[in-house]
Amino acid sequence: MADSIVTPEELLSKLLEGKEVDLLREAALSLLREIMEIEVRSKTGAGLRERSPERLCMRNGYRNRRLDTRVGTLDLPIPKLRQGSYFPSFLEPRRRSEEALFSVIAEAYVKGVSTRKVEDLAQALGIESISRSEVSRICARLDEQVEAFRSRPLMGRYPYLWLDATYERVREESGRVVSMALVVAYGVAETGEREVLGLDICRSEDYPFWRGFLSALVSRGLSGVMLVISDAHKGLKRAIEEVFLGASWQRCRVHFLRNLLALVPKEAQGMVLAATRLIFQQPDKERAGEELRTLADRLEERLPKVAAFLVEAEEEILAHMDFPREHWRQISSTNPLERLNKEINRRTRVVGIFPDEKSLLRLVGALLCEQSDEWMVARRYMSRHSLARIYQQATPEIEGDLTHPVAIPIH
Repeated sequence: MADSIVTPEELLSKLLEGKEVDLLREAALSLLREIMEIEVRSKTGAGLRERSPERLCMRNGYRNRRLDTRVGTLDLPIPKLRQGSYFPSFLEPRRRSEEALFSVIAEAYVKGVSTRKVEDLAQALGIESISRSEVSRICARLDEQVEAFRSRPLMGRYPYLWLDATYERVREESGRVVSMALVVAYGVAETGEREVLGLDICRSEDYPFWRGFLSALVSRGLSGVMLVISDAHKGLKRAIEEVFLGASWQRCRVHFLRNLLALVPKEAQGMVLAATRLIFQQPDKERAGEELRTLADRLEERLPKVAAFLVEAEEEILAHMDFPREHWRQISSTNPLERLNKEINRRTRVVGIFPDEKSLLRLVGALLCEQSDEWMVARRYMSRHSLARIYQQATPEIEGDLTHPVAIPIH
């Protein structure tokens, strides 16, 4: 039988007697046990050892359960009932991202590949030891939730689609640590809400991977894509052209400027950067193109490679100007997705080296699932009215009433 609940008076008495007491830990344990007693009393109809004609059922001892908290690991004696069951209300599952992080730490311990940084984090969380059964239970439930999120049907149209990748270190079965690309697809629905549309891991960002990834999005229902924003990866660009027929492609302005400055001598980079930024400050695409060609003419003699690079990229970097002006800031680069990647990296840096691909997908998938849920109830990222104008301005086909590009899956 479990010990009686320690009262605040008893804790104070121990302190006054000079006994060594972890006050926060004992207080937390006492409070949680009091909560359990109140909840069990409502189920049984009577208090502990109380005789009452209104009793609904009898108790049947206790079962111990470990609870990892910020004040350490607590051993909770959870009351059992002879009829029915009881589970404390405060033992709700952790938030998915927190539980995913816990599972990664757990796997690291079980597989013996943890780093000192991961061990320090576990100790800071008050986690004393982790069993294989607990790891399996947490991971199985999280994997199911993440997979449901990654494979869910996509409803409605998504005029804007951002694609980007970040790199994480993962340990292979052989024990070798390799860098893997974590690919995220992020979109804005025609109703104005942001949404994480896809997530995957690959060893190489080549054309076959990107084609398969984009085709999988289409097979889940992605449609109405009018503009895709990404960097200028050749395999990705080719896959976009094949899968999203009729959609425009916007080369990320930030990535473009980095590539441009790589061709410019250091002493001239400030001047070229300032002049290039003037292109994007023009009120419309026509005048932006004129500004670009004027700059290219000025650089032709001194920096011919830079001039050629500008002229060649004109359509790619100004594609966003064919869309509503109020969207230009968001759709001219992958910055919206970069901010999401920073949040991902903030979590993954805690782990350092992931035990395997599943643990990486589990942690990031849980985080993105929560983020997407928050976006669905937050203020709209773009107005519904401005997004509707995109499809109204599209040119209908000669035969049929199709007014937006169709994404065709590649098999």
